[in-house]
Amino acid sequence: MSVLVQTSFLLVLSNVFMTFAWYAHLKNLAEKPWWIAALLSWGVALFEYMIQVPANRIGHQELNLAQLKILQEVITLTVFVPFAVLYMGEHLRLNHLWAGLCLVGAVWFAFK
Repeated sequence: MSVLVQTSFLLVLSNVFMTFAWYAHLKNLAEKPWWIAALLSWGVALFEYMIQVPANRIGHQELNLAQLKILQEVITLTVFVPFAVLYMGEHLRLNHLWAGLCLVGAVWFAFK
């Protein structure tokens, strides 16, 4: 399996954990004090870091730091959009499409 595929797979997995750690408490723990949400988020984020750190180490074998960061950001939004729509009930707007196209351009420039 190529370094890019391994890195991307691990980053997608870590971003699922990260997205839930950062945002699920807004829906699930809205009535709880913020510090309870923070403690639970830290617990979830631990799993994210256990996947993200190896992903970056594997990726850095062939990708430079800028490429690794751009890949991470695109994966973050690729995971975040379905989460926001399907889990949080947010609505997509046309400006989100334009922002996504800008990210496609960023990927092109970073990997060119």
